[in-house]
Formats: sequence, structure tokens, C-alpha cells
Amino acid sequence: MFLEPKPDRFETTSGLIITIIASFLAFVQIMDDNFGAEELKAVNEKAGAFQWQQSKSIKQNLVEGQVGLIETLIKSKTIGKGDADLLEIDLEKLKKKVHRYELEKTEILKGSKAVGKDNWVQDVDGELGKVIGAKEWEEKITFYENKGDQMALSSMFLQISLMLGGLALILQEAKLKLFFFYATLVLGAIGISYGGFCLVV
Repeated sequence: MFLEPKPDRFETTSGLIITIIASFLAFVQIMDDNFGAEELKAVNEKAGAFQWQQSKSIKQNLVEGQVGLIETLIKSKTIGKGDADLLEIDLEKLKKKVHRYELEKTEILKGSKAVGKDNWVQDVDGELGKVIGAKEWEEKITFYENKGDQMALSSMFLQISLMLGGLALILQEAKLKLFFFYATLVLGAIGISYGGFCLVV
């Protein structure tokens, strides 16, 4: 571009390019912070979902214990016919409760979208079909981790580019100025490409 860079023109062009790169770097760092915040939120939500599922497992185990006790009483035939009939009714209710807990655990693990409308049993604020499962939060964590890595790579290239751009401005030797100027352009373009690709894909 410049075989013999004229000082005024070269400095103006370099300054403009450095400004563009610095502006994009600031944007990349803001987006990186946002991805980090979303990742942290997803980590917390995932932990909450697993705790929620664990509480359902504890309740299910308690009910299964009651089922086992009633079945033992009925099989032992130590109780009267009338009491046995009542226990049979209770047993069916408890078995349905166990099945419901199983469905709730699955929905909490996979999410309402994954289990399908026919298997919606767990409400969120009184509404069915709103559960975001632990597995879904895991996918979000991976997504935000990858985005953060891409943004960090973009930021690295842009920062190196700015450093080389600064050297291009302060050096006196024409060939060195050109070398660092072109290096600034190349690394800046790579950094912008990484950042732009991350936002688009």
C-alpha cells in the first residue's frame, strides 16, 4: 500500500485503523462479559435443577417405602378383609404418586420441550410446559463456554494487533513501519473475523 509512507498520510491511516480495531475490541470484551454472565447463570440454574430433581427422588423413595410396607401387610394376611381392601385403594394411589414423581424427575432432567406435551406434569408458577431441564442448561453452558473461548481468541488477536499498530506509529524506519502496519491489518482482520463469526453462528 505504501512503498515510501508519507508521515502524515501513514499516521492518519494507521490511526484510523487502530481506532476501528480498538472499537471492535471494546465490543468483543463487552460480549465476552455477557457470555460469561450467561454461563454463570446457566451453571446456577443447572445446579438448581439437579437439586430439584434430587428432592423429587427423596419424596419418591419415601412413597416407595410406604408402597413396600403396605404390600407386605397385605401379603402377610395379618389384617382383616375390610382393612386390606382399604389398603389396596391406598396402594394404588401411592403407586400413581410414584409414577408421577418419575415423570416429574424426567421433565426436570430433560425439560418440558424434550418430554413432549403428553408428559407435562411439573408446573412452573402454575403453568405446565415451562420447565427448562438440567440437560438443557448443560447445553447452554457448553454454548456460552464456546462463545467465550471464541471471544477470548478474538480479543487476543485484536490486542496484539493494537500493540503492533502502536509500534508502526512510533518507529522511524520505513520498512519496519510497513511490516508492523501490515501485521496490524492481518491480525486485526483475524480478530474481527473470529469475533464476527462468533456473533453470527
